[in-house]
Amino acid sequence: MSMSGNWWLWGIFALIVTAMLAVDLLMRGDTHKVSMKEAALWSMLWVLVSLLFGAGLWAYLYTTQDLAVANNKATEFLTGYLIEKSLSVDNVFVWLTLFGFFGIPPELQRRVLIYGVLGAVVLRVIIILIGAWLVKNFEWILYVFGAFLVFTGGKMAWSANKQSNVEDNRLLRWLRGHLRITQSLHGNRFTIREQGILWATPLLVVLIMVEVSDIIFAVDSIPAIFAITRDTFIVLTSNIFAILGLRAMYFLFAGLAERFSLLDYGLAVVLVFIGTKLLIEPWVHIPIGWSLAVVAVVISATMAFSWYWTDRHATSS
Repeated sequence: MSMSGNWWLWGIFALIVTAMLAVDLLMRGDTHKVSMKEAALWSMLWVLVSLLFGAGLWAYLYTTQDLAVANNKATEFLTGYLIEKSLSVDNVFVWLTLFGFFGIPPELQRRVLIYGVLGAVVLRVIIILIGAWLVKNFEWILYVFGAFLVFTGGKMAWSANKQSNVEDNRLLRWLRGHLRITQSLHGNRFTIREQGILWATPLLVVLIMVEVSDIIFAVDSIPAIFAITRDTFIVLTSNIFAILGLRAMYFLFAGLAERFSLLDYGLAVVLVFIGTKLLIEPWVHIPIGWSLAVVAVVISATMAFSWYWTDRHATSS
C-alpha cells in the first residue's frame, strides 16, 4: 500500500491539528454558546485550513516527484475530504435528535461535542489503521467494502426521512439497565455522587450515544475513502480534517436541518456509486477526477433541490 506522507509531513499534520484544537478549545471554554455566525466562521476556517493542507501536499509532491503524482494525490485528498464531510451530515442529524430528546441546552451541547469529536478522532485513527492493514493483507476485502457500500446506500435511500424513536434505541435501553442515571441535568457534569453512590447524568448518556453513532458512521465512510485511495496518509488526513470541522458544522446546520431533508437520497447515491466503483475496478477504471466530479455534483444538486423543495412546500402550506 502506497503512502505519500513521510515523517515530517505527519508531523506537520499533527501540529496543525493540535494548534487548531488548542485555539478552538482554550479560547472559548466548554460551556460557550455558539452562535450561527461564529459557527459559520469556524466552519469556513476549518475548510480553508483543510484546503491549504491539500495545496501544501500538492506543492510538496510536485517539487519532489512530478505534476501527475501531485495532481492525483491532491485530487484523492479533496475527494476523500468531500466524501467524509458529506457523510458526516448524517451525524449532525443524529446529534440534533439526541440533544432534542434529552433536552440538552445549546451551551452544554458544545461540551458534549468537544469530547465527542476528540473521541471520534482517536476512534477514526484506530479504525483507519485496521482498515489499511486489512486492505494490505487481504485485498479481496475491497469487494466486501464495495458490496457493503451498495447495500448501505440502498438502505439509506429506503429509510430516508423516516423518523427514528430514540426511546426504542437498544443502546439507550442497555445504558438504562446498567447505569444509575439521574432524571435531570446537573450543570455541565457527566457524573455526580450522592450519598456515596455514583450517578451518571443525561449528559454522559448523550456523550456515549454520540461516540457510538460515530463508530457506526465510520463503518460507512472509511470503506468509501478506501474506494478512492489506498494511501493511508491521504485516507487519514482527509478523514480527520473533515471530522474536526464537524462540531462547527453542527451548530451551523442546527437551525437549518429541515432545509436538507432530501440530502439522505444524495448520500445514498454517492455510497452506491462508490461501492459500484470498488466492485467493477478490475474491469472498469473510473478516474479519480470523475469520482470527485460525481460526488460534488450529486451532493450540490441534492442540497440545492432540497432547499428549493422545502421553500416550495413552505410557501404552498
